[in-house]
Amino acid sequence: GAKFVHVFYHFARYVMIENMKKLSVGTGIPFAEAVKWRPRNMYIAKARHRVAYSKLLQILQREYFVFQEYRRKER
Repeated sequence: GAKFVHVFYHFARYVMIENMKKLSVGTGIPFAEAVKWRPRNMYIAKARHRVAYSKLLQILQREYFVFQEYRRKER
């Protein structure tokens, strides 16, 4: 159920952060610390999420359109 998904998500996040810590040692890039940061202003964080989501959706729609055009020209 929902509790299992929540626990599994937190476990996967923990494993990812630990793996990133190992891989970023000596590179001078603090990936793991950036993942752990919490936004100070949730309104701004949600706005950034909406912008990123919209941009991703536009990219996927454009990609779908290009594939449809290739298929149409292929026939």
